Amino acid sequence: MRIDIEDLRVAYAGRTVVSGAHLVAAEGEITGLVGPNGSGKSTLLRTVYRHLKPTAGRVLLDGTDLRTLSPTRSARHVAALPQERGGDFELTVREVVAMGRTPYKRAFAGEDAADRDIVAQALSDVGMAQAADRRFTALSGGERQRVLLARAFAQNPDVLVLDEPTNHLDIRHQVELLTLLRERRRTTLVSLHDLNAAASVCDRLHVLHAGEVVASGPPRDVLTPALMAEVFGVRAAVVDHPLTGDPLIAFDHRASEDSATRVLDTYGN
Repeated sequence: MRIDIEDLRVAYAGRTVVSGAHLVAAEGEITGLVGPNGSGKSTLLRTVYRHLKPTAGRVLLDGTDLRTLSPTRSARHVAALPQERGGDFELTVREVVAMGRTPYKRAFAGEDAADRDIVAQALSDVGMAQAADRRFTALSGGERQRVLLARAFAQNPDVLVLDEPTNHLDIRHQVELLTLLRERRRTTLVSLHDLNAAASVCDRLHVLHAGEVVASGPPRDVLTPALMAEVFGVRAAVVDHPLTGDPLIAFDHRASEDSATRVLDTYGN
């Protein structure tokens, strides 16, 4: 299934946070949202998994407005890993992951063998099978992150919506998580702060700046020195990764304040 976002506008506390966003998450592709802090990435994702209601525009799932679906039907199609993780579950790791099966259960129905197999596989996929009987509250931040991702996998959705899924993960688990997403080939809409990770894992990027989508396309077309300067305010060069051939962004961490302006003067808008 694909996600189409049409002229999306979101406002709260009297302030417009997303203004007129148009973007696509194509079926089976990983679509990345990148942009500075406060650019509207998380707000946009919250409208996709129905935590926020847009003031205008639509989020379409294969042409159907997600708002017309019941919460249960919507949850069977779209699973989310929000940035607000929560850490007060007085449950075991396995019980937290089993919550992902809720959209498929009747009221008060217990789990069956198929549910147990799905939960076990989800835990194995994120490398947390050995922690199934541990208390969720006893886990580190990175371990909790992987358990909550397993819960989203157990939901068996058509679309994954992930808000900064690599937060709190060490480099090994970041690489494993991003590799897992590519192997699954599930329609995925993901926000990432790490632009090099986004360039490596995403088929398409949408760049948000001040609540607007200012660039869209394959990472190599989008992540240019001029965009780095204009949107992120940094001086950077884009080269080929020596191991993968993906775009690799080299930032100038010693740049002076006017370096980004000089990049724009050199490369243009």
